[in-house]
Amino acid sequence: MHATVLRRSLLPIACGLALLGGCTSPRSKGDLKSAVYQREAFTADETFSRLFDTPVAQSCEAARRALLSQGYIVSRADERQVVGSKRFQPEGEVHVELSFNIVCATEGERLSTLFVSAQQDKYVLKKNPNAASIGVSAVGSISVPLGSTEDSLVKVASETVPAGVFYDRFFALVQRLLKQQAEGG
Repeated sequence: MHATVLRRSLLPIACGLALLGGCTSPRSKGDLKSAVYQREAFTADETFSRLFDTPVAQSCEAARRALLSQGYIVSRADERQVVGSKRFQPEGEVHVELSFNIVCATEGERLSTLFVSAQQDKYVLKKNPNAASIGVSAVGSISVPLGSTEDSLVKVASETVPAGVFYDRFFALVQRLLKQQAEGG
């Protein structure tokens, strides 16, 4: 009987400790490994930049022309920066916007570096039904559905496009445009 009483008195303590053990913060040591910033390697082979053998103004102009030639809308362009975007609709109610941010940096008198980063934003169409309220003095107000909907785009994802073939194709186009420009074409 003494053992049964001891077990009964330890049971609430054991349950309390179990609950406390389950109440750790979501950012425990196991979650730090999965945090996005932990995957940032800052390695030289993941390059978002290229060195060009042209002055900065020419390189930035070639970057602007590269975006324009692919249907991007350029919202800013000068000797130091180019910003542009393009919209896609890969599926019926899915919309994607691809935005470029290009910074042009001087590397001495004849060289320049283009730092390029592209961001992909994904949106889905959300339909909101419209309703009207009618005030009735004896009852109060009554909501009546109207049968129409109001559509809106809701952002569901956003990410920087990782370094790789996508950027290689962009830099190759910039290089080709610079070559054409040097040849006078």
